[in-house]
Amino acid sequence: MTGKNNEMKIIPVVLSWAAVEDYLLICAGAFLQALAMRLFLVPAQLVVGGISGLAQIISHYTNFPIGLMTLLGNIPLFILGWRHLGGVRFAVRTAFAILCFSIFTDLLFFFLPQEGLTSDLILNSLFGGVISGIGYGVVYRGKGTSGGTDILVRILNHWRGVSLSQSYLLTDAVVILIAGFSFGWDKALYALVMLYVSGLAAEGATEGSNVVRTIMVVTSQPEKISEMILAEMERGVTSIPVRGAYTGASRTLLYCVVSRSEVSQIKSLIHGVDRDAFIVVGHAQEALGEGFRKLEV
Repeated sequence: MTGKNNEMKIIPVVLSWAAVEDYLLICAGAFLQALAMRLFLVPAQLVVGGISGLAQIISHYTNFPIGLMTLLGNIPLFILGWRHLGGVRFAVRTAFAILCFSIFTDLLFFFLPQEGLTSDLILNSLFGGVISGIGYGVVYRGKGTSGGTDILVRILNHWRGVSLSQSYLLTDAVVILIAGFSFGWDKALYALVMLYVSGLAAEGATEGSNVVRTIMVVTSQPEKISEMILAEMERGVTSIPVRGAYTGASRTLLYCVVSRSEVSQIKSLIHGVDRDAFIVVGHAQEALGEGFRKLEV
C-alpha cells in the first residue's frame, strides 16, 4: 500500500511538470510569432494570413491594435477548435497561445522600431517566414495552436493528412487576396512566398530531428544482411517472405528504419553482401518506439 501511495503522489507532479514545459513552449512560440510580425511583416506590409492577417489590414486603415483585434477575432474559431480537436486541454492551451501572441504583439510595438530592420521585401519575407514558422512549430510541440486559421490547418493535418505548408496556402488564400487590394499585388505575392517558407519552417520545428528513412531490401542473402545490420548498426530488422510476380522466384524482404545519417552506411553494408539486392529508401515522418523517440501522447 505504501508503494502504491507514493506512486500516486509522484504521478501528478510529473504530469504538472510536463504541462509546464508545454506552456513554456507555447509562450516561446507566441513570442517568436509576435517578433516576426513586428520586425519584418508589419513594416513591410506582408500579411501573415488568417485572423492576424485581417487584423493587420484593418489596423492599416484604423490604427486599432493588431493584438487586440486578433484576440477578439479568434473567439469563433476557438470554439470550433474546441469542438473538433481535443476538448478542454486543447481549448486551454490554444487560449493561452492566443493571449500570449496578442499581448506580445501589442507590447513589442513600443519596444521595436516601427520601420523594421530592413526595407528589402525579399529579406522581410524570408526572415519573417522562417521566424514565424518556427514559432508556429514550437507552439505545436507544446500541444497547442496559435489560433486563427492555425486551427483549420491542424484539422486538415490531423484528419486529412494535408501537410502544414499546403494547409497554410489553402486557408490563407482569401486573406492574401484582400491584402493584394490593400497593399498591392507585389506585396501579396511576396506574402505567398513568406507563407510557404513559414509552413516549411513550422514542419521542421514540429518534427525536429525525428524524420527518418525506411529501408526495404529484396535479397537472396537475408540472414547475413540481417546479422550485419543487427551487429554493426544495432537496428532492428523485420524479415518478410516474398515472391517475384514476373520470375516466380522466392526472395526475402527486409524492412528496417534508420536515421538519415545511417542511409549511406546501410547501403554500403548491403552492397558488400549482395550486389544484386534491390533496395528502396523511403521517407517517414517519424519513428516511435525502441531505438527511436519514446511513444508519448
